[in-house]
Amino acid sequence: MNAPFLNCLPLNSHRLNGQRFSSQRYRFGLVEMACLVAVALGSYAVAQSAPNASGTPVHMIVTVEPRKGSEVPVVNREDVVVYEGKNRDSVTEWVPAQGDHAGLEFYVLIDDASSSAVDTQLSDIKKFIVGLPANAQVGVAYMQNGTARMEQKLTTDHDLAAKALRLPFGNLSADASPYFSLSDMAKHWQPDGNRHEVLMITSGADPYYGSGDADDPYLSAAIEDCQRAGVLVSAIYAPGAGHFGHSHWSNYWGQIYLSKLTEETGGEGYYIGFFGPAPDFSPYLTDAANRLEHQYLLTFLAQPQKRSGVRPVKLRTELHNIDLVSANAVYVPASE
Repeated sequence: MNAPFLNCLPLNSHRLNGQRFSSQRYRFGLVEMACLVAVALGSYAVAQSAPNASGTPVHMIVTVEPRKGSEVPVVNREDVVVYEGKNRDSVTEWVPAQGDHAGLEFYVLIDDASSSAVDTQLSDIKKFIVGLPANAQVGVAYMQNGTARMEQKLTTDHDLAAKALRLPFGNLSADASPYFSLSDMAKHWQPDGNRHEVLMITSGADPYYGSGDADDPYLSAAIEDCQRAGVLVSAIYAPGAGHFGHSHWSNYWGQIYLSKLTEETGGEGYYIGFFGPAPDFSPYLTDAANRLEHQYLLTFLAQPQKRSGVRPVKLRTELHNIDLVSANAVYVPASE
C-alpha cells in the first residue's frame, strides 16, 4: 500500500468490508510488519555469514602479499575468511610457517627440453638453493620423457643439492608434456605436515598436446594432482631448445599455461616476454625466497561430503593492502 493511499485515509477511522479500522492502528501495523521482516532478513543474513561449526579438517599453504610497497603486516586468524561457494567455513588454525612450523620440502624442477642458454642462470639458481632456510629439504629434478628424473633427492645439505644442477639436454624430451613430469612428482609426494613447493623452470609449451588452447588436459590434470597433494607451484619462464624456442605460438601458449598453473596452485609466475632467455633470474629467485618468509599454514573445516574430491575455495580478508594467495581448490576427503 503506497503513501498517497495512506494519506487519503481519515485520521479517525475508515470502513472497509463492513469492518471499522483506525488509520493510526493500520499505520502501526505496517510499521510492526516491516520490523518483523527486517528482523527475519537480518537473522537470515547472520545465518548465511556464520561459519560452519563442523566439517572435515583441510590444510592449505597461504602466502601473504602486500598490494603496495614491501612491508607485509601480521595477519591473525580472525582476519581470514574461507568460503566454499556461498558457505563460510570455520578457520581452526592460522599458523605462521616459522620456527617449529617452518618445515619445507622444496624441489627445483628444470625442463630438460630448455635451451642451453639456461647455463648462464645456473649460478643464480645455485645461490638460491644454498640460501634457503637451513632446515629446508631441497631436491633437484629434471623433466625428462614425462617423468621427474631425480638428480638429487630431498636433503638438508644445500651444497650437495646445488652441485646436482647441470645443463639441460635440449631436445631429448621435446615431445613430452612438462605437465606429465609435474604430475609424476606430485603423485609421489607423500603428505607429512611440511610445506611442499616446486619451482619449475620451463617454457610451459606442451608439444605432446599440440593444440594451443586453454583446455590442455595434461595441464588440467597436473593442476588437480598438485591441488590434491597440496603442492604449491611457482615457475620461471625459460624458452625451449630448437624450433620451440622461437615459435610465437608455443611461447604464447606456454606462458598462458604457466600462468594458469601457478595461479591455481597458489604459486607465482615469472615471465620475461616471448623470446630469448631471461637476462637475469636473480630478481625472480629473490622474490621466490621472500615469499617463503611470509607463508601461513591454514586449517579450516570443509563442508562434509559423501564423496572425496577437489572442491573450489576462496579466501577473503578485510585487511587493507594485502592479498591472500593460495590454491583455488583443495582436496576434501569423504566424511566418515
